[in-house]
Amino acid sequence: MASAEYRIESQLAIVNRFVPASSLARPFGDLSLAVAVAAKSETTPSGGEIRVVHVPSGEVLFRSAAAQPRT
Repeated sequence: MASAEYRIESQLAIVNRFVPASSLARPFGDLSLAVAVAAKSETTPSGGEIRVVHVPSGEVLFRSAAAQPRT
């Protein structure tokens, strides 16, 4: 992959207690950092999927499992 820009995205609002929301909205220059931040993030309301996407290609490189409702 030529460019090293990775975006964290979701259909729902993303929250992370360690990273401000303004920083989550900007692309990350390092894949491993983007994946680590995405893995520690949650959606509001909870249970949504969070993805890390390579910006130039649109390829999804990491996808969190959406939480399954408890029965």
